[in-house]
This record gives sequence, C-alpha cells and structure tokens, in this order.
Amino acid sequence: MGNQVDKLSHLSYAEVPTTDPNGLDTEEDGPRIGVSYIFATDDDELDDNHHQHVDGPEQKEEEKQYNELGCAVYHRDECIYEKSGNTRELETFSPENLLNKCKPGDVMEFVSTGQYPHWAVYVGDFQVVHLHRAEVKNSFLTDASQGRRGRIVNELYKFKPLSYDMVVQNAMEQVGAKDRELSWRNSECFAAWCKFGKREFKMGVEIRIGKQPYRLKLFLPDKQFHVLEFQSLEDLIMEKRRNDQIGKAAVIQELAHHLSHSGSEANVH
Repeated sequence: MGNQVDKLSHLSYAEVPTTDPNGLDTEEDGPRIGVSYIFATDDDELDDNHHQHVDGPEQKEEEKQYNELGCAVYHRDECIYEKSGNTRELETFSPENLLNKCKPGDVMEFVSTGQYPHWAVYVGDFQVVHLHRAEVKNSFLTDASQGRRGRIVNELYKFKPLSYDMVVQNAMEQVGAKDRELSWRNSECFAAWCKFGKREFKMGVEIRIGKQPYRLKLFLPDKQFHVLEFQSLEDLIMEKRRNDQIGKAAVIQELAHHLSHSGSEANVH
C-alpha cells in the first residue's frame, strides 16, 4: 500500500480490485478503483422506510459504527477537498439537532453505515432542496434525512462559495427538475454546484480524454496513503462516494487485495 498511483487509462477491468466487503469476489458488481464512471449511476437513495430514526443505545451504536476513511482531492497541485479523520470535524447530529445549527445556504450531508451519503441544501423554514430519486425536491429536513444523522459540510470543498442568498436561489430554481432535465449525477454534485456554481459538478462537462488532472488521496493507517487519478471531478466523486458507502475497512481490504495482486509494495508517506 502507500503512495502507489493507478491510472484509469492503464487499467483493464481484470486488473481492478473486485473484493467484496464479505470476502467474495464480485466482478459483476460494477466499477471499481481506477475505472471511469462514464456509464455508471450513483443511486444514493433509500426506500422511504428503510432507515428509521432511533434513539438511545441503538443510536449510539450506529454513531460508533460509522467509520469513514479520510481523503483529499487535488486538481493538479491544488487541494480542492479534504476530509480528515478528525473526530470533531466528522461529528454528526440527529436531524432535530441539525435544524438548530444550520442557516439558509448551508450544505449538509446525511450519513449512515452501508449507505451512500445524501447531500442537501438548507433553504430555511425547516426545509431543504435535494436531488432524490432522479428529481430535485423541496422537502422538510427531517423527511430528507430519512432518519440518518447529519452534519454541515460547507468547508469540505475548498472552492470560494457563493453568497448564501445565491446558494438558496440556485437550489430553488431547480426544484421540479427530473430525469433528462437533470445535470447532476448524484445529490453531492447537485448540492456542491448550488454552493459553488462550478460547472465541473455537472454531468459530462469535462472531456475524458488525455491527462488525468484529478487525484484522490486516501489516508490509510500508519501514515500510509494511496492515490488514484481521474479525468473528471464527476468520476472522482463517484469513487469517493463508493468508498463512503462500503466503509473504511472494506476500502482498506480492497486496496490490499489489489496491490498484492499487482505486486506493489507498501511505502510510508
């Protein structure tokens, strides 16, 4: 493991790690590390009754089990996103407590073990705008969370944010857009576009030809790291979200499997 780099154009599907978190090979399970997500979808949605809000010991256990992998994103040499392993930075709150902390224009992320993170823009009056099931919807925050805990993530991306009024306007203007009208692959891309107005968050904007200017740096135990290269921010976000969905332990297991088969040796950063 360590600072090895996988290049999308240099990997075939046979060379890509396919280890399932349960230890089973899943070659037909979809793209893996080093593969462009140009034809993939990112369905971060849950059934409406899939994840119910819980309190007490079960809630504490859920909080304890959500163990995510820190990472950073670079565009060429500029860091444009960073999520460290800092416990305080990653602290989550119940939907009810989150309402007391957010203001219109804030971007929030709802998380739960084994699920894709779900992003939304708070627009005031207890409501958010979010991309849900191929439609931009205006929902109550508690409904959009589907019982998941959440946090405000205004500062994960390092781009200069738009004014809070403009963020809300961007979000509200898209309410009702669905299916072929959509320009975003997932809830994170939509919410980040509302917040920063960057065209790179939209589908198909960046041409996947030539160099790979984006790097995803995964922070591993014992001060090791692993770097992946991508031709578009859209593809990189898909991989980052997949890592969040399968969890830290599974990502580390997957990388170990891949690097052992490719003959790579670990390096300490």
